[in-house]
Amino acid sequence: MKLLGIDTSGMVASVAVMEDDILIGEYTLNYKKTHSQTLMPMLDELTKALELDLSTIDAIAVAVGPGSFTGLRIGAAAVKGLAMALDKPVIEISTLEGLAYSCCESEKVVCPILDARRKQTYAAGYEFDTVAKEVIAQDALAIEDFIEKVNAYGKNALFLGDGVPVFKEDIEKLCTVPFSFAKPGQNRQSASSVLRAAKDKFDKGELKQGDELRLNYLRVSQAERERAEKGL
Repeated sequence: MKLLGIDTSGMVASVAVMEDDILIGEYTLNYKKTHSQTLMPMLDELTKALELDLSTIDAIAVAVGPGSFTGLRIGAAAVKGLAMALDKPVIEISTLEGLAYSCCESEKVVCPILDARRKQTYAAGYEFDTVAKEVIAQDALAIEDFIEKVNAYGKNALFLGDGVPVFKEDIEKLCTVPFSFAKPGQNRQSASSVLRAAKDKFDKGELKQGDELRLNYLRVSQAERERAEKGL
């Protein structure tokens, strides 16, 4: 079993390849360039370094949101094109679930939080046995409302994601359960974490055709909000 993973849901652009249970290569950038500039060159460099023929992969896993609307669309377009050209199925992975897998060995409630702007966060809570179990449903909400849910769940929490530096003071002020923050290297999206989440779904046969790929924004875009406000 050989899987290609892609995550462009945030500032990080990341591609990786897993063969069976082994991560054989990953290329990740957290830099100013747009994903449209970096994604395909990164994939090209990775396949060359691995001497990988993409026709030999079994499926393509991709983070489908929530996250940056533009980043998600760039990733989805690339995956749909690859899936069609290679005639390979795709595996949809929640950005939050994929991020949580970077801390899948934790016994705490893993709480990925992303900065959704407008004083909101995309957030969820997961516990791990052999796979992730969503114990706090993913949502777009104010950080105060999410921390209220974490407190109500009542277990030691581990926070990670690009929302941590934005909402760290709120977490420290409002969280009444024991909590901590993920270490560097675990606190941002990565294609390798997407692949960890995808392996179980591949084994269960949770595959789609490229043209069936759907993004999950959790809320409408700014353009759609402005159209609604104008009555359009």
